[in-house]
Amino acid sequence: MTLMDPRASAFLRLLKIMDELREQCPWDRKQTMETLRPLTIEETYELGDAILKNDLAEVRKELGDMLLHMVFYARIGQEKGAFTITEVLDGICEKLIHRHPHIYGDVKVKDDEEVKANWERIKLEEKAKAGHSSGDAANISVLEGVPRGLPSLVKAIRIQDKARGVGFDWEHREQVWDKVHEELDELKHEVAAGSDKQAEELGDVLFSIVNYARFLGIDPDEALERTNRKFIKRFQFLERESRKDGKVLGEMSLAEMDAYWDRAKRE
Repeated sequence: MTLMDPRASAFLRLLKIMDELREQCPWDRKQTMETLRPLTIEETYELGDAILKNDLAEVRKELGDMLLHMVFYARIGQEKGAFTITEVLDGICEKLIHRHPHIYGDVKVKDDEEVKANWERIKLEEKAKAGHSSGDAANISVLEGVPRGLPSLVKAIRIQDKARGVGFDWEHREQVWDKVHEELDELKHEVAAGSDKQAEELGDVLFSIVNYARFLGIDPDEALERTNRKFIKRFQFLERESRKDGKVLGEMSLAEMDAYWDRAKRE
């Protein structure tokens, strides 16, 4: 007799607890996919925070919360007669096998870029096949996999990744930097003219900067979040130290605040 894989045992335990909660707990019984959705989004951001802090203990905890949400949705799907957790797991297994022909087939790749290109190509083929069966193949787009509800910065990253996957991309990062300057000049022109296109041109600037970050191998969302955290830390230093000196923030001059800001940068 062989012992059950501890991973399988732990997952089955979670499923059993989920069944019990759904059947016996008033709060858990009341939940729907719609009520869980905002909570899932919150948990996703909490996991992202833990990753940015490199707090592995917190990452482990947040991963548990995410797994709970996944089995919760699967339990509700089962109750609706729509799908089961077994179908969810089998579905992702089949997708991974199909989209990794260099592992489970005879396709050869030279680097991770070819892996990503193959992934997008296979995904598009899957959508086209599904479109043929529904009579909608002509309307298939590579950008359909980008969720509409994504934050705009993250959405820009995903849109550019999708376009790159089918070869629509710049060849050199210098070209992208030139594009950033071009968009900045257009924004300056519209601002000087006081036109109603300023927001549109600002969006073009941001999109081009996201593109340049991608060529540098930098996640612009993570980079911006690091800057947010840096600003918060320095501003709170400014507040704390000026308060110690008996000063009121709203009554200080910009030069006085800059002096504290420079101290925060040094310390």
